[in-house]
Amino acid sequence: MSLKTVICVLWAVCVGHTEGIQHGPNIIIMLMDDMGWGDLGVFGEPSKETPNLDVMAAQGMLFPNFYTANPLCSPSRAALLTGRLPVRNGFYTTNAHARNAYTPQEIVGGISQDEILLPELLKKKDYVSKIIGKWHLGHRSQYLPLKHGFDEWFGSPNCHFGPYNNSVRPNIPVYNNSEMTGRYYEEFEINVKTGESNLTQIYLKEGLDFISQQATAQRPFFLYWAPDATHSPVYASERFLGKSQRGRYGDAVMELDDSIGQILAHLVSLGIHNNTLVFFTSDNGAAVMSGAHQSGSNGPFLCGKETTFEGGMREPAIAWWPGRIPAGTVSYQLASVMDLFSTSLSVTGVLPPDDRVIDGLDLSPVLFNNSLLDRPIFYYRGNQMMAVRIGQYKVHYWTWSNSWEEYNTGINFCPGQEVPGVTTHTQEEHTMQPLIFHLGQDPGERYPIRLHGEGGVYDLYWDQPPGGDRNVMASLLRTSVAHLGITGPITAD
Repeated sequence: MSLKTVICVLWAVCVGHTEGIQHGPNIIIMLMDDMGWGDLGVFGEPSKETPNLDVMAAQGMLFPNFYTANPLCSPSRAALLTGRLPVRNGFYTTNAHARNAYTPQEIVGGISQDEILLPELLKKKDYVSKIIGKWHLGHRSQYLPLKHGFDEWFGSPNCHFGPYNNSVRPNIPVYNNSEMTGRYYEEFEINVKTGESNLTQIYLKEGLDFISQQATAQRPFFLYWAPDATHSPVYASERFLGKSQRGRYGDAVMELDDSIGQILAHLVSLGIHNNTLVFFTSDNGAAVMSGAHQSGSNGPFLCGKETTFEGGMREPAIAWWPGRIPAGTVSYQLASVMDLFSTSLSVTGVLPPDDRVIDGLDLSPVLFNNSLLDRPIFYYRGNQMMAVRIGQYKVHYWTWSNSWEEYNTGINFCPGQEVPGVTTHTQEEHTMQPLIFHLGQDPGERYPIRLHGEGGVYDLYWDQPPGGDRNVMASLLRTSVAHLGITGPITAD
């Protein structure tokens, strides 16, 4: 039975069950791994194999302009849970310019003890928090989820790399709370040859059981559901293998879509759907360097994972909260995964820490009133700010895809999409002559804008008057293009 059918049948029955709920709203963040913007039917994927996510968008709010904080797994996940850019929370590297980092050398092993994560703050309102799936913020005991605010965990500190099967480099462990319950490819089988694994079904059951337990106890909960089936090597259970028109990667997407439909339907069946904010997104763009059989689609956007082009950092995103978020809405808000931190605190009535910079914005006005907030999007790679977006304009101060050394071994971060002077294989600085794109007219970043103007003071034309931080970033852009010695408005040549 489809999600749409379940919701229609159960809606009237379940509304009455929620009247006695007194606690704050439940929070569910569904974070996919390497899933691309173009993998969803609602964003135009021609196979239309994500019916539940498409219905979720029809019943909630779609974000076409949603971004990660870094085009790599660990820093983006650290940013989500801290509400802070990786250059603030420590997940960056300084041992080489503009290099991404899984675990930074400044913080040996994982997330800093000085960082305050979302589940730690939610404890102030007696929330029960569980992470299911991939953690990726440190594998030593002091860095694991239960030491950073989570009450429960089922999953792994890392991705399902391997199989290794030797004593020098063992397979990645899987934990049930603080106890290791097995390892990938051993107790938790993944057949690399066929792509078969039951892991997504295990993660689904863990999620459904946790939701049921908290609903029965009438306790507010935070569920961070982070499966990794779409990370190479991709996998799916037997029921989904061979079913997609897109191959094995599509099989994995179909199973995740089905699981998400079951979770949403479960919320409805328990009568807690209109007291639960659900947000779906991905940690970074599709890993197109892994090839067509092991990676997804970034739609019209340039390149993919590990780059600061749109394909590396623009993510699929849907918010769902029946009765609170107007159904069938599309928000053109520039939004970030860091905003999930601030928004979750806002809707639960928890104040953010006042002793540090929080980069995430509270999206409540966007979710409930479809307002638009002025804000820039920063594109970082390692400790280097590579680009900035304000409104429809994006300016690149640095460009780089991957090195010639990698490229010559067959690793290509932009397969079939090389743009001369843009997808460079050496790190190119453009601060004196920045590359500027109009993302509304050129979402693929293929045609840098040529500038014309004469007389007066250089300015940019915005769709709306700049304000707040936008003034600051507008000044940055004005200053950058002023290096060209050109004045007047931007026009396309």
